[in-house]
Amino acid sequence: MMASREPPRPRLLVVEDDPISLGFFQAALEPLAVRLDCADSVASALALARERRYDLYLIDAHLPDGCGSHLLAQLRELHPGTAAIAHTADAGAMSRLTAEGFPDVMIKPLSAIELQRHVRRGLQRQAVATTTASMSSRDWDEAAALAALNGQQHHLNALRELFLSELPGTRDAVDSALRKEDESALRGHLHRLQASCGFVGAARLANAVQLLRGDPASPAARHQFHDAVAALLH
Repeated sequence: MMASREPPRPRLLVVEDDPISLGFFQAALEPLAVRLDCADSVASALALARERRYDLYLIDAHLPDGCGSHLLAQLRELHPGTAAIAHTADAGAMSRLTAEGFPDVMIKPLSAIELQRHVRRGLQRQAVATTTASMSSRDWDEAAALAALNGQQHHLNALRELFLSELPGTRDAVDSALRKEDESALRGHLHRLQASCGFVGAARLANAVQLLRGDPASPAARHQFHDAVAALLH
């Protein structure tokens, strides 16, 4: 009997020039099934990123040879789409770092449990984004939808017509819940929408909804959601 192969462990790049903070990251992330590479500057982080791909970047906002936001921009030129989390001791920098491209920001000091929660969320965001990217521009998964309806094309057409007629209202309800920060309403709208996407084979939108459910505050997740809706309504 052949032994089952373990799935590959996600690889993280931790960029931190303070040895005490770096030691905390290494110890706190040890319980997670991840591989860690460490860099203490913009230059060393870029050198590592040129050698291999990462599933998640943890980037200090202030480095000896530059700032974390500029490093993120250079890393994304090498590997677009890789998830990233900023970490900083300056709580006042959170909104600026978010605007400069970090979907998540950690304020130091933080607990090991908080760090692990941020990392798990970042890896989930990366996994969903990778799945979404692999779907490319495939708005409809015809085969899956027809299989669910035993090949009845006329039933699928009717369901899609109903789905598309209700989609603008659903989009507006999601936007309203996001503006009001109404987490309960948002969860309900997205849960129902994801189920509907599955019935009609709206593959791209289903992945965008999953991404938004995982990280409602992410500008990238909101953008992908609206792009997927617009593609279906075009």
